[in-house]
Amino acid sequence: MGDLEIRAAAPGDVPAIVAMLADDPLGAQRESPDDLSPYLAALERLSADPNQRLVVAVREGRVVGTLQLTIVPGLSRRGSTRSIIEGVRVHADERGSGLGTRFIEWAIEESRRENCQLVQLTSDNARTDAHRFYERLGFVASHVGFKLQL
Repeated sequence: MGDLEIRAAAPGDVPAIVAMLADDPLGAQRESPDDLSPYLAALERLSADPNQRLVVAVREGRVVGTLQLTIVPGLSRRGSTRSIIEGVRVHADERGSGLGTRFIEWAIEESRRENCQLVQLTSDNARTDAHRFYERLGFVASHVGFKLQL
């Protein structure tokens, strides 16, 4: 894993990121790799926000993973700051290589650097393998999440 670089996503990474987002049954229903303009606009907004980190993992010049880390200041828990990990994807060729673990460990360390007291994430109910993965890394399924489609 020594040849792996984790860095901020750049516009040239967007096609590879979107391809990974769309590369499963859930993502295939909600992503649109044919039109990258909304993704490029989103990257621009994310890059301008100091509380957002959209990163890619690159091996031998190829994007092999992505995740978004959001830093959220708050009042609860005595004014603590938390982070949210979202959009974690590992290229199919890299699954089982340890990249996912390294990625989440990076996000946790980045959260510590930002003085976060809590790291949280959600995972679709259908992603049972992902649930086991997060539990192995110490995450606890302590809450029930709700979403409202707008």
